[in-house]
Amino acid sequence: MIFPSPLVRGRLIRRYKRFMADVEMEDGTVVTAHLANSGAMTGTSDPGIEVWLSPAANPERKLKWSWELCRIDGHLVGVNTAHPNALAAEAIAAGTIPELAGYATIRREVKYGRNSRIDLLLEAPDRPTCYVEVKNVHLKRGDWAEFPDAVTARGAKHLLELRDMVAAGSRAVMLYLVQREDCTGFRPAADVDPAYARGLAEAVADGVETICYSCRLSLDGIIVMNPMPIDIGTR
Repeated sequence: MIFPSPLVRGRLIRRYKRFMADVEMEDGTVVTAHLANSGAMTGTSDPGIEVWLSPAANPERKLKWSWELCRIDGHLVGVNTAHPNALAAEAIAAGTIPELAGYATIRREVKYGRNSRIDLLLEAPDRPTCYVEVKNVHLKRGDWAEFPDAVTARGAKHLLELRDMVAAGSRAVMLYLVQREDCTGFRPAADVDPAYARGLAEAVADGVETICYSCRLSLDGIIVMNPMPIDIGTR
């Protein structure tokens, strides 16, 4: 995924109302940027950190900037949760995720389950349909990438729906995309959301597959890179 316009550097003043952030630009002006992230953003939203914004493509949009990246301990971190579905679809089409290769079509946001939409639906005439739920990961504790960074009833619901798809004879996959390069493995943040961690373990026991990949980030764009080990065990 290539950013359509050059990113612009700033310093975070504050994040508020979940989806808004005030940023001081390098020329001293202060702008309010849209933040496509409803999580707690632990460790990635401290005042004073370096952030990178993209200009809005639509000149009529109220907020003229979107928060894309921040720099933590010298590493870029992606905080825009609107990107992972596109990143995943792009990587699957390019063969970067071999676990999901071999499907003829990739469809996004397809209705299924209990009034939900699956992030990616992979189909081929010679194999079961594959339901792929994609989650953005930016929380790091120790050397581990962790999800979620806040209680997510919606995430727990998705796990139940993926289990239903397996029970119906389809393939179901939880794909975690880590938008940072400074982690050695992935695990659920069981202390943040014990119900989600239990639900993930139960989903795996029922046949839901888990895959995790890191991303390489630059000021030019983001690409899916390498598989990461997963520890499902709760803490």
